[in-house]
Amino acid sequence: MIRIGILGDIGSGKSYVAKNFGYPVFDADYEVSKIYKNDKKIFKKLNKKLPKHIYSFPISKKEITNAILKKKSNLKLIVKIVHKEVRKNFKLFLNKNKNKKIIIMDIPLLLENKINKKTDILIFVDSKKSDILKRLKKRTNFSKKLFNEFKKIQLEVGYKKRKSDFIVKNDFTRIKIKTSVKKILKQIL
Repeated sequence: MIRIGILGDIGSGKSYVAKNFGYPVFDADYEVSKIYKNDKKIFKKLNKKLPKHIYSFPISKKEITNAILKKKSNLKLIVKIVHKEVRKNFKLFLNKNKNKKIIIMDIPLLLENKINKKTDILIFVDSKKSDILKRLKKRTNFSKKLFNEFKKIQLEVGYKKRKSDFIVKNDFTRIKIKTSVKKILKQIL
């Protein structure tokens, strides 16, 4: 099985690029939102640690956002609790797809949480800062302060770019992404 990890800045279009490969994608952001909606155990753990902020089930993004903005250390606490469950879900995904030729890992903290293996193929999605900010501002829960908190727990973008085997220039046009993905697949298959 070839494991492909998609790296890039917040809002650079990693999920879009991941979906364009046409292979099973493990989408960590989607897994986190499922956990917030369905996992009472995680709710109880978060509620126990952050009762002033996490108090209703299903957990709303607004509660998570407020907890992070209130105190910097809350983000690390939330990540620690939630990522254990995400890792379990990732293992289930790997088992389910063990006979697939390729799997795609759309995991924002792939390198930071040491989820990647040395044999993984890493692809960096490179987008202009101005395009990224335009896209982020369209998101309903966008907050510059929250964005900056998430940036603090991520490795530097330049480091991720240097670690990558391929770079996809994302100008947010479908044709360019499809062409880039085809070229990469041709080289690795």
